[in-house]
Amino acid sequence: MDKILNNLGLCNRARGLVTGEEIVCEEMRKGNIHLIFLANDAGNNTTKSITDKAKFYNVEIITKYSSYELSQAIGKINRMVIGVTNKSFIKILK
Repeated sequence: MDKILNNLGLCNRARGLVTGEEIVCEEMRKGNIHLIFLANDAGNNTTKSITDKAKFYNVEIITKYSSYELSQAIGKINRMVIGVTNKSFIKILK
């Protein structure tokens, strides 16, 4: 597992992220999302929805990882979208 995925797991344990398309979109509207991890194998609708909203709210998206890799990193099953809410982790996750 690479360094970014390890740090994503650390961020999760520090309660610095949210998962799921609806929750990430809701938090983005509130201005709480600073970085998004979108699985490169996410469905077309999910990808379009998250990409459009991220562009509107000016949030960077990282699509380097599969849903399996993202899920493994945070210890949860079948995660397509992860939003980072803790600004302190942004530098180590890029």
